[in-house]
Amino acid sequence: MQTSEMTAKMAEGKGFIAALDQSGGSTPKALKGYGIEEGAWNTEEEMFGLIHDMRSRIISSPVFTGDKVIGAILFERTMDGQVDGVPTPQALIAKGVVPFIKIDKGLEDEANGVQLMKPMPTLDALLERSKALGVYGTKERSVINSANEEGISAVVKQQFEVGKQVLSHGMMPIIEPEVNIKSETRAQCDEILLREILKNLDELPEGKRVMLKLSLPVKPGTFDPLVSHPKVLRVVALSGGYKRPEACAELAKNKGIIASFSRALLEDLRAQMSDAEFNEALGSAIDEIYKGSTQKTEAAAAA
Repeated sequence: MQTSEMTAKMAEGKGFIAALDQSGGSTPKALKGYGIEEGAWNTEEEMFGLIHDMRSRIISSPVFTGDKVIGAILFERTMDGQVDGVPTPQALIAKGVVPFIKIDKGLEDEANGVQLMKPMPTLDALLERSKALGVYGTKERSVINSANEEGISAVVKQQFEVGKQVLSHGMMPIIEPEVNIKSETRAQCDEILLREILKNLDELPEGKRVMLKLSLPVKPGTFDPLVSHPKVLRVVALSGGYKRPEACAELAKNKGIIASFSRALLEDLRAQMSDAEFNEALGSAIDEIYKGSTQKTEAAAAA
């Protein structure tokens, strides 16, 4: 796929984005969910080897194709690795799946009800290397825990600053200011976040577009103005801790928004499964998330 084909697939493709980007801090939890306990490795290298094996098994599965999975977000080490002897981004492209890379280096401590991203001093070098490997875009995550206008404004401003840096390299940023689904002020967070994103979109240069990865809103349809915005290529949703059935049900209530799920995609997969069992479980998850992304409920259609 050429860049223009990837852009078209992201803009109009039916399906969802698989988030295969658990990083160092969340890797042990991801492996435990996959049926591998912490005592199974002795070094960090061995740990990352095990998580790469899991991701390779997913990507090489016959049910993981660009027909329903239109994109995949990779951790840097996964991007640098190989699947069946082929660099991971190229293995994805060969299956019709658009590759992205997670670029943030984790979160700062909470201040003003939010967690900003840590500094990324080597980002330009990473973007150059990623693009050379065929990666189409990036994803960077911040977290909003409470409805603090100053904090949310700072999160969105930082996200767009990083997004502009990504755009300067000819890559597509996925901007992810996640609202914590356990927040007691979620609905207010959604409203403030919408205002701040619209403000920053208006300040983007003409002809530039970004993607957005957002928590599913308390009120379905809240993010409709973003879905239809000329400077937004696509709005995708994170599962945010919801189990897959609930995440897909909430997703289906929001027209124009597709999934970018991680835990909700992987929750039924186990290292001990036979290939047939693994492919069946992965195929069922893909079908369910695809349905939530493409078949919207009547309430969403009428909104």
